[in-house]
Formats: sequence, C-alpha cells, structure tokens
Amino acid sequence: MAFDLSKLSAPVADKKPVRVTHHGIEKTDNYDWLRAENWQEVMRDPSALPQDIRDYLDAENSYYTALMDDTTGLQETLFEELKGRIKQDDSSVPSPDGPYAYASRYEEGKEYPLFTRSNRDGGDETILFNGPAEAEGTEYFALGLMKHSSDHRKLAWSVDTNGSEFHHMRIRDLESGEDSAELTRDVGSFQWCSDNASYVYVKVDENHRPNAVYYKAPGAGAELIYEENDPRFYVHIGKSLDGKWMILHTGQNDEDEVRLFPADTNGADMITVCPRRAGHEYGVDMHGDTLYITTNSDGAENFRIVTADISAPHEDNWVELVAHRPSVLLDSSFIVKDHMVRLERENALPRIVIRELKNGEEHSVSFDEEAYSLGVGSGYEFDTTDLRFSYSSPSTPAQVWDYDMTTRERILRKEQEIPSGHRAEDYVVRRLQAPTDDGDHVPLTVLHHKDTALDGSAPCLLYGYGSYGMGMPASFSPNRLSLVDRGFVYCTAHIRGGDEKGRHWYEQTKKAGKPKTFKDFIASGNYLADNRFTGQGKIVAMGGSAGGLLMGAVTNMAPHLFSGIIAQVPFVDVLNTMLDASLPLTPGEWSQWGNPIESAQEYQIIAGYSPYDNIVEQAYPPIFALSGLTDPRVQYWEPSKWVARLREVTSSTSPILLKTNMGSGHFGKTGRFAYLEEVALVYAFALKAAEKV
Repeated sequence: MAFDLSKLSAPVADKKPVRVTHHGIEKTDNYDWLRAENWQEVMRDPSALPQDIRDYLDAENSYYTALMDDTTGLQETLFEELKGRIKQDDSSVPSPDGPYAYASRYEEGKEYPLFTRSNRDGGDETILFNGPAEAEGTEYFALGLMKHSSDHRKLAWSVDTNGSEFHHMRIRDLESGEDSAELTRDVGSFQWCSDNASYVYVKVDENHRPNAVYYKAPGAGAELIYEENDPRFYVHIGKSLDGKWMILHTGQNDEDEVRLFPADTNGADMITVCPRRAGHEYGVDMHGDTLYITTNSDGAENFRIVTADISAPHEDNWVELVAHRPSVLLDSSFIVKDHMVRLERENALPRIVIRELKNGEEHSVSFDEEAYSLGVGSGYEFDTTDLRFSYSSPSTPAQVWDYDMTTRERILRKEQEIPSGHRAEDYVVRRLQAPTDDGDHVPLTVLHHKDTALDGSAPCLLYGYGSYGMGMPASFSPNRLSLVDRGFVYCTAHIRGGDEKGRHWYEQTKKAGKPKTFKDFIASGNYLADNRFTGQGKIVAMGGSAGGLLMGAVTNMAPHLFSGIIAQVPFVDVLNTMLDASLPLTPGEWSQWGNPIESAQEYQIIAGYSPYDNIVEQAYPPIFALSGLTDPRVQYWEPSKWVARLREVTSSTSPILLKTNMGSGHFGKTGRFAYLEEVALVYAFALKAAEKV
C-alpha cells in the first residue's frame, strides 16, 4: 500500500524571514514565527497559542490524518493486538515497609492504576489513591510523586494535567482519605522529614528549572532553604534509606554538588560534601554517619566508590572502597544495613554485584542470554537482606525476583503475562557487532521471528538514541512483536553517546565528537544490510527526543539507506535552541553540545550537523514527525519548522508528515491503553513505508 499523494496537498508554511548574526555569521530562519513568543504561557494554558500557529498545526494534523486514512483498519487491528498483550487486571509485586506492603494494580478496562496498601503478609487491602477516579474528566493525567510518610499516616501526591510537567501537589490524610485544601504548585522532588509532618520539596521556576528548595512545617508557611542561581544546574532532594539524612543534589550533565542535612531539621546547617567543579560527577549514599560516594575523580571515567565520615566529608579524606576498572561501568548503587548493591555493565551486558559491608566479600547475579536487561531498586526498607530485581530479554517477558543476599536464594515473584499468548522459542535474539569507520564496533541487539528469511528481503526497524550517556537496555517489549510477527527485523543500535560500553562510549561524542553518533547509526544500518538481515533502502529508522536529533542527522547524511523515518519529539533545531538561553534545558545542555552564544568554534560545530540547518535539496524518504504542544523538553516548534523546511527542498514525492498532540507534551498520551493508539499509528506508518501492507 503506497502513499497516495495524488489527491492531497501538503500544508505550505508561510515564510517570514528572521535574520540574526552571531560571531559575524548571518543566519536566516524563514519559519521562526512558529515559535510562539508566549510559549511559557502556552505550556500552562494551551488555549493561549496564537491563532496563526494553531491554524498551521491543525492543517498539518488534518494532512497526516488524511494521508494515513487508508491505514485506519490496520491501526485498529494493531491497537487490538497491542492491547491484547496487556493483562488488564495486572498488579505489581507488593513492596514491604514495616507492618504494610504497598502496591499498585489495574482494574479491567481502566487506564490508570489503583495504589493500595495491605498487611505485610497480605489481606485487608486499602485503596490509598484511585487513579481512574482522580483522572475522570481530564484529557491528560500524569502522576508525579506518590510518597507515603514513614508512619504510614500521610501521602504526598502530585499530578500534571496538560503535559507541561508542571506538577501540583496535595497531602492526603490516609486515615480519613481527605486531601489538604492547600495546593502546592510546580513541585519537583519531595521528601518527608523525620517527624512525618514536616517535609522538604523542590519547586520548578517559570522556565521549568527545579531550582528552589523549601521546608514546610505544620501550620507554618513554606521556608526557602536553598536556591540555585546558576541556570545550568538543577536541584533534587533525596533521603538516605536509613532515614537519617536529607541529600540535596545540585547538578548538570557532567558536574555535581551534594549537600547533606539531618532529616529532623529544616536544613539550616547544610554540609557540602565536595564543591562543584567542571567535569566532576559524584553522588552520595549514607549509612549512619558514613558516606558512600560514587565519583569519577582521579581519572575514574567509569566511576569508583569511596567512603568518608560525615565529620570529614571532603575529598582529602576519601578512602577507596571499589576501585575504577577501565572495562566496567559502575551504573548505580545503594546501601542497606549489611550490604552494598551495585549494578555494573561490561561489554554492554549488566550484572548485579552484592558486597557484604562487614568483610568486603562480593558475589554477582547475572544471566546467560546473548542480550538481556536487569533492573534493581532499593525498596522502602533499610534493615533487610532481600533484594528485588527485574530481568527480561527481547524475547523473554519481564520477571520479578526476590533474592536473599545472605543465603543467595532466588525466588521468582512475578512473570509478565501476555494474555494473547507468547512463545519465546519462536523468536531469535542476537548480539552483533557492527564495525565503525574508525575501527570500533557498535553492539546491536537484534530480534526477529525464527521463520523470517534473512536473505536481504526483510524490512528492519532500526532504533537508536545515543545521547547523555543513556544506554539502551536489551529488554522485552510486547509492542515490538506486532512488527516482528509481520516479518520485520527489530534492531536496537547501541551507538556512541550512550554508555553501553563504558563512559568513554559517551564522553567521545560531546561537542565536536557528536557526529560519531550519527556515523555509528549509519554503520549499523549498512552492517545489517551487508549481512542480509535487511537490505539497503529497507530500513525504517526510529528515535525520539535526542534520538530525534539522530533521525534528522542521518536523514540528511544517508537518505538512501532508509525506507522511512519516525522522529518522535525530535530535537532537530539544535543551533537555534542552544542559542536561546531562556528555554528550560538550554543552559544545562551547553556542556553536551557546546555554547554557541559564547564560542564561535562551538557555533560552527553545532551548525555543521544541526538537522534543521543542514537540510539540502535531495530525495528524502517518507518522514513522520510527532510532537506535543506543551512539551518543555523539545518544544513543538522544532519538528514544525523541520517539516516545513524539508517539504520546501525535498526532490522526492515521499510524504513528510507532522502530528502535534495539542493536549500533551513530551511523552504523548497518558493511560496504558490510550498511548497504544499512537504506537499503532507509528507502526502503521512503518509498515506502510516498508510496503508490508
């Protein structure tokens, strides 16, 4: 089923040239007008969008709807498939906390969960928060925090109702079920104080930056106890698992500063562990008065762990506990009463390492599949020997395990159910290595049906991200089976920019090194085609956010490789965004991409790859861009401008589509079924681009 453009005319955006000069270089932007001057107001109130911009976005939405109209039946079929793989009355494994266990569960047909509490050993369930009831009448409903007090009498909860990620908080009395009359707006992170009545929280400013910390005691007004004045740094409030210390973290992508104060105080006397300095990343966990510090100091690119006493926390007093290893990334760690748990990664495969604090003995938990994913969390309790972790692979649905760190006994607590049926043995998972143009190798996680012929004829969905050191897990996704069962090869390319092969895999892509990310993705596609997993021109590429930057760049660089491009909330106007210090993320992103305001060299670097600025007259493949009007991370005008310019210069007749969610933000629709409508739409586009329908 080819795209039929014969009866449809794509919207044509007006050209209103805006000329700006930086470092003596004049730049003209014909579509700058799509950036609403009142964008901050629009994020809080979408109805404030200027009418000319709304008319254009509505026209784009009408165009994509009309062009995809012949896939309506396919979308409905896909949606029912996707929905059929979800256990409708699903529930989480309860997490113990003192006399109770906390959990969430869904009722059949409901979009949002119930949050519940029962006795630790089961029984006497109480519904603490009724998601379906709370969401009734709202188009968008995204929960933020959900945190009960340690005396189990109160619940702090927050919600975002338009996709802007401005969350508003209330306090619920769990005995009466009543919420406080007071609504605290724009709340980021939150922690209860030791008295279970006072609390500390972070507020987000008008530019959507979490920068102010408040202490709130019963019957008193909120007291500002810390304010971050550097717009590059965001603030987060945490708490040690033993409950004794508040951990105030201030940081950007590659620079951290941590302050500590007792959880039974208002933070008047904060202790700074290590003053911020460029390039120093660290985090702090606590065990009584002992600090466990994960740091990249002294050349520990993949991080090491040191200890210090709270009375002498500074760097001169750090004692090494876990040394740096060049081939092993220390991903995360936490401390319970007798053990340290850390998640490590080597050669793109994770493992859990458990250390006995008294004697330093260590053992690990790992699995034997070629590619898999592990997740681990601390739970609520400090005095425990139980560790809960999750495991999955591209062919193996998620499993939840409880592991006794002392006896090493492993108990399977839950397996993800696929109501419509799933046979792991029907699928093949491969871990491949694609050579790069500079002699390295990109790990590829490949999933395909056992009956798919690998003769170069199969279409491929090639997914990538490649930014911020965020490694892509080799995990199970039931949604992907709708493509794989239709003959697709599904591949995740673990390209540079992530940290799958250690921190160096990420560090080398900052600033001038960013094009390595794009070249890795193209090398991955070529490798799959050369080895007959797919063929040239049979690859549908997909990525979102910074992965959307990847989509824009590779489309400019190698359009012939792709039969289609899916760019979800794509960061494609990099140069203009990095030149706009008022945008929420921009100042904190300069360490990643460069600061084109201050540096002519960094201006030229970004200008050399920014997708919007490197569109040229050539034959572009079919492109589908998706965005959200209230998105605070990648503003709606980036994909809007990109699509307008692509249409202006492409020499092909392939469709270029834009869908803007007018009532949501970065993450699309909320609700476990509602979001599947967009998945079905995206997959219908992929199938159509691959001529599989």
